[in-house]
Formats: sequence, structure tokens, C-alpha cells
Amino acid sequence: MTSKEIKEVSVPIEKISGKIYLIRDQKVMLDRDLAELYEVETKQLKRAVKRNIDRFPKDFMFELTKNELESWRYQFGTSKGEIKGLRYKPLAFTEQGVAMLSSVLRSKRAIHVNIQIMRAFNQLRKMIASHEDLKHKIEDMEKKYDKQFRIVFETITQLIDEDQKPKKKIGYIKEGQAKYGKRGHKN
Repeated sequence: MTSKEIKEVSVPIEKISGKIYLIRDQKVMLDRDLAELYEVETKQLKRAVKRNIDRFPKDFMFELTKNELESWRYQFGTSKGEIKGLRYKPLAFTEQGVAMLSSVLRSKRAIHVNIQIMRAFNQLRKMIASHEDLKHKIEDMEKKYDKQFRIVFETITQLIDEDQKPKKKIGYIKEGQAKYGKRGHKN
């Protein structure tokens, strides 16, 4: 494959990342999305997998259950008719399963697209790791500053409570005014 052909095979990482889903707590890609990226028909991809099924253990690939399929449909707004129209349940490939696909499909495009997919999985992993680091830093800051701000909040709460207590009137009351106001009405 020439360098010009390799550039033509280039798939934007955003397009690949948008096709990585979280199913069964695993990042996976679905057969139809992979077939689109490899520019083959989904049935052709599935046929190649079935011919080499020993290369795809359960931690590399699995078939979506009916419940997962329904959940996926609601999550991505796919019409019910489209799901019912599927002859076979989609296959979900983990990162290792996607890597294995290039050896099964045996095309230069599959190899180059797979390299890009592996880079997308790697970038996703880095993003998740950096988010986890940020989450831990924020939690540490909350713990540290919670103690300092707790004192401030307790003081503010005490001041608010003080303001809500009924106050005694301040001043001098003459004899005779204690029971009656200015116009002779009882207080």
C-alpha cells in the first residue's frame, strides 16, 4: 500500500471514538460499525469471524442479549422497527477482538483501520485516566477544605439562629405605658 493509499484509509479518531460503546462494563465496538469502517458488509465480517471462531473467545467478542439490544436502542434512539428488522443480534468486539479482526479479514484496509482503532482505544484510556486523576484531586481538596469551611459554615449557622430568636425590646418604659400603647390600646 502506498503512502497515498494509507492517507485515503485515514479515519478521523472522533469517528472511531463515537463508535465505542460501554456494554457489560467493557468498551466495545459493534459489528455493523466495524464493517462500515472496514468498508465490508456486516454479513461478510460475521462470516469471517464464524470461520475463525476459535480466535474470538468470550472476552474478545460476545453477542448482545435481547435486553442489551433494547437498552442500546433506547440509549441511541434507534427505531423499534430497525431493531426488529435485524436478522441476527449484533456482535460486540472488545479491544482485543477488534485487534484480532485484522488477521481474520486479511486486507490492507483492515490492518490500517485497526491501527487507528487501537489508537482511539488508547486515547480513550488516557482520557479516562486523566479524568480519574482529576476526580481524586477534587475529592482530596474537598476533604482538606471541608474542615476549614465547616467552621465558617457553623459560625454562619449560629449567626442565622441568633437573628431568628425573638428579641427583647430595648428602652425605658414609663409606668402606665407598659399595659397601654400611645393611644390607650392594650399592647
